Amino acid sequence: MSHDELVVVVAIQADQITAQAGRICAQDQQISAQAGQLAELMEANEVLAGKLARLEHLLSRNSGNSSMPPSKDDDPGRTPPPPKRRAGGAKRSKGKQPGAPGSHLAWTDTPDDRQDRFPQGSCGCGQDLAGARDLGVVDRYQQHEIPQVSVQVIQYDQHEVACGCGAVHTATRPDGARPGSVGYGPNLQAFAVYLMVVHFVPAQRVVQLLESLTGASPSVGFVHGMLERAAGLLAEVDARIRTLITCAYAVSCDETPLKVGPRTPKPGRKKAEKYLLVACTELYTHYLLGDRDLDTFKAFVLKDLTDSVIVHDRYQNYDCAALGELVHQLCCQHLGRDLAGAGEVYPDAHWPAQIGDALRELIHEANLAREAGRATIDDNIKNTLITAFREGVLCGLSDTTSHGHRPGERKARLLLEVLHDREADVLRFAHDLKVPPTSNQAERDLRPAKVQQKISGRLTSEQRTTDRYRIRGYLSTAVKHGIGAIDVLREAILGRPWMPPAPSPT
Repeated sequence: MSHDELVVVVAIQADQITAQAGRICAQDQQISAQAGQLAELMEANEVLAGKLARLEHLLSRNSGNSSMPPSKDDDPGRTPPPPKRRAGGAKRSKGKQPGAPGSHLAWTDTPDDRQDRFPQGSCGCGQDLAGARDLGVVDRYQQHEIPQVSVQVIQYDQHEVACGCGAVHTATRPDGARPGSVGYGPNLQAFAVYLMVVHFVPAQRVVQLLESLTGASPSVGFVHGMLERAAGLLAEVDARIRTLITCAYAVSCDETPLKVGPRTPKPGRKKAEKYLLVACTELYTHYLLGDRDLDTFKAFVLKDLTDSVIVHDRYQNYDCAALGELVHQLCCQHLGRDLAGAGEVYPDAHWPAQIGDALRELIHEANLAREAGRATIDDNIKNTLITAFREGVLCGLSDTTSHGHRPGERKARLLLEVLHDREADVLRFAHDLKVPPTSNQAERDLRPAKVQQKISGRLTSEQRTTDRYRIRGYLSTAVKHGIGAIDVLREAILGRPWMPPAPSPT
């Protein structure tokens, strides 16, 4: 090969090498770009995986492992709670359960009315049965019936009389009479308030019901105005109920959001809602409408409960130093739900079930001791269950050395820290049978508010809502004392409201 040919070949090879180097450089740039894209995709995948984990965790929340109401268990995508375990593993049958008290329509020996019934018409022989000989009663039947209701217009003429001494006296109007020449009586007023407050019937439908059932058709404004009037007559009773609650040995407390007032949130707030607080015992119920902030809690009954045990759900405001030195019992129902949630976050761990079982057994033993009239739980049983509780807490703390990053891990760790650091507040009921282990009484007294929220949606007036729950507290307290709601409402409208008696000294 000549020199010139060799130069040409070398030049061609050099060009090929240069082109190859360019392609390699381009490939390096492409690989670098793809590596960057891959890193971005991996980072985005981690973000999406975290979002998916949080979404799955939220969808797994239900009434069995969180404070969500049972009505949310059927929402689309929601994981329902597992069936409750029953003794012996038997499935609960429908209808009346074994051991549950039965009820029936009983025969009474003192009927309100007696009516003799005789055959009517003619005999086959043609004689009228009206003249037939009475052979006595062969069948008896008692029918429980209510009279046909119809509004009655009663005119009261107030007379004036002159005494022999010359003094003139005028008869007073009947109890419950309003100013003016015409008004509705206390029975109808009490019925209207009862429908609105107890059964959450809107004022317009109350008018429709009254017209259908009685023939009376008051205006919607009159019916709605009865809330303000009835609540105004109960101010003294409300104050007495509040005072009696401060004298109680143990008080259950809870709070729930309510959509009340304007739809636009106030400055600095995310939601346009208020909070309804309740403090109650087995005999008394007291409500306060406010916010879920410290100012509302200060205005509530809590500052006066320094000599009582407060049963609550661990909301931070209950532990605020501004409320004074309170004695706490943390609601074991809430703790049990949180432990169920921790068991789902750590499915292979045994400590959530161990702690939950120990708490449930302690509650069961406390109930048995109370029913048997004993002052305490058997020491051997109590110590064994408390030991199992403590060992479960220590095991959980060793398994969860940090707050973690997965959804639910931080909540589980904080729960364990509460169980460890506040054992006295968790197990107070096991040492003192006068303390209820749960705030279920407060949840029951708040449930009507949640039902009304579903029926009525947003309530327009904060003041009328305050009136509603003053009346509700009065009625709840009366029913807890075994007195009918309609009866005490009528007495209140007549200006002589029922007063709860002071507790008997023990």
